[in-house]
Amino acid sequence: MSLKGKTAVITGSNSGIGLGVARELARAGANVVLNSFTDTDADHALAAELGKEFGVTARYIKADMSSGAECRALIEQAGACDILVNNAGIQHVSPIDEFPTEKWDAIIAINLSSSFHTTAAALPMMRKAGWGRIVNIASAHGLTASPFKSAYIAAKHGVVGLSKTTALETAEEPITCNAICPGYVLTPLVDAQIPDTMREYKMTREEVVRNVLLARQPSKEFVTVEQVGGTTVFLCSDAAAQITGTTISVDGGWTAL
Repeated sequence: MSLKGKTAVITGSNSGIGLGVARELARAGANVVLNSFTDTDADHALAAELGKEFGVTARYIKADMSSGAECRALIEQAGACDILVNNAGIQHVSPIDEFPTEKWDAIIAINLSSSFHTTAAALPMMRKAGWGRIVNIASAHGLTASPFKSAYIAAKHGVVGLSKTTALETAEEPITCNAICPGYVLTPLVDAQIPDTMREYKMTREEVVRNVLLARQPSKEFVTVEQVGGTTVFLCSDAAAQITGTTISVDGGWTAL
């Protein structure tokens, strides 16, 4: 599945799922643009290391995904965008009647509206190039719900709907748009939460993982960032040229329940 010569922009990609996706795209030969809201030497060094490891061009571009203007500027600064992976996201947990308005606004902006802005900026580039792939990282929560995550679930359901609409608008072109819906993925952020949860519930690490974090994931195994990245590479391949407007669940059976 060679993606040599293609340029991929991955939002929210200096760690976690986004970085895992960027690595798999680079492994497949794509030039990559990493992104987050910070602008440190470490961010740029990460891109340089990625490029060296896989023999591709890799850059880091700062952009705040809560700003529509910065989302569009990210694509413009990239200069090319054959592959767009909308991954940036944040989370907050609270009952609806206590949910802070500023948290709702931020989650909708970063988790949903950013995908609209980057897609709107990238489509003209893809049309000019005569080829394009848009992969939106949604969530199992884009297909089902849990209490206390109203903004996140509303945003991820919105990402699934946006993916379908984008696919329909590009259906007669060599451009596809799909959403990947991961279950719980073992990222540094998730891993860091385990010790506190162990203390709170007086459980071992294994018990916390199996009975708390993965309670709704039938496989009782975390999804890996490499698996999400590999699914992204597949959706960018010629084998997936007629896969558009759909969701692919990578969730250990969560949404089969």
